[in-house]
Amino acid sequence: MRIPQLTNKLLHNPLIGGTLLLTLTGLLSKVIGFFFKIFLSRTIGAEGVGIYQLIFPVYAMGIAFSASGIQTAISRNVAAASGKPGSAHPIQYLYAGLFLSLILSLLAELPIYFFSDELALTILDEPRCSSLLRIVSYALPFACVHSCVNGYYYGQKKTAIPAVTQLAEQCVRVFSAYILVEICLEKQLKITPALAVWGIVCGEIASMLISLTCLRLQKLRRGFCHALRSVAVFAVPLTANHVTYHAFSSVEAILIPLQLKAFGYSNSDALSVFGILTGMAMPMILFPSALTNSVSVLLMPTISEAVAKKDLALVRKATQKTIIYCLLLGFACTGFFLLTGGFIGQYIFHNTLAGNFIRILGWICPFLYLATTLSSILHGLGKPATAFYINLGGCTLRILCILLLIPSFGIRSYLYSMLASQLLVAGLCIKFSTRPDFS
Repeated sequence: MRIPQLTNKLLHNPLIGGTLLLTLTGLLSKVIGFFFKIFLSRTIGAEGVGIYQLIFPVYAMGIAFSASGIQTAISRNVAAASGKPGSAHPIQYLYAGLFLSLILSLLAELPIYFFSDELALTILDEPRCSSLLRIVSYALPFACVHSCVNGYYYGQKKTAIPAVTQLAEQCVRVFSAYILVEICLEKQLKITPALAVWGIVCGEIASMLISLTCLRLQKLRRGFCHALRSVAVFAVPLTANHVTYHAFSSVEAILIPLQLKAFGYSNSDALSVFGILTGMAMPMILFPSALTNSVSVLLMPTISEAVAKKDLALVRKATQKTIIYCLLLGFACTGFFLLTGGFIGQYIFHNTLAGNFIRILGWICPFLYLATTLSSILHGLGKPATAFYINLGGCTLRILCILLLIPSFGIRSYLYSMLASQLLVAGLCIKFSTRPDFS
């Protein structure tokens, strides 16, 4: 009787049960995305994958500006409201976040759409990205609504709807892109990366519709102005951090093909190597992060609630367990990728270079997974600036290595710089997350 009772207790624990649900859907989404990347590599080729991947820094900047900080602010305020009597009703924080996020999404969408030619030519150094940027800009408002609703449910430690919308978004993205490819094949039209980008738009529309359908809307109450101020106060510095960090990350991604050309590659070869790294090897390395990402999104509201209640013991316990389990998962994944990297590259992606990248990048797993979860704990502790400076430091190190090492030593120098930066980030996250301060 004890084992079923223990199992039932664990599953009813919001953190454990929610993590399991998000992990299962996250793994399924990554499996679907994994086969989608294989499908893309065989339909548009490594160069096409590189062009497709090249627009994501701009799209990520749009999301960072209009949604990322606001989602975290909604989640943290909703979680804190459940730990503090007299706070505004949780739904008010969602309404406040939606109001801010939709305004910002339009401010981000318009420049991307109308200045896509300039962005593609001067920033991405690839004119073929212009039409892709215009297409992906349509996805921003839908992604913002989806993100805000997820933040509301994460704050309540309810993961069913975010899990469903995550899976639906991925399924619709892949299915719509597949249908578009089949239509082009039937009509003998050229297959381009634009088909995959339209899949992104369709996926975000589907996830937004499902989110709004499941949401139980309530009337605005007097607490809306208070909620708007609370969300804005927390979101403004966090959004500034996200935008700055994604700006550095965008510079990092854009510089890789540029510096590969300085190393001696042609434009086509540089884009192909970039596509193999970001569209084949990195998704494989990030595959187990479905678990750590699930833990991260629930750790932040859990820690926020503990901080509101001044429960130092819970914070320390959660941090210690996070470090132990992330290291165990990470080193297990490292061993797996070292043993199977060559097989994955040769027989799954049909690309030996992808296998070489996977074996080298496998060493970053423990530190990458650890940094992800500890950054979430730092946000829960009310230290978003600390998490920002730590991640920015790691990104700056990688940019310096791209500028100084790739022109002389090629892409392998960047892979080793990723290991060095993740060691730095993980070490600093451990240092600051294990010293909670409630004063």
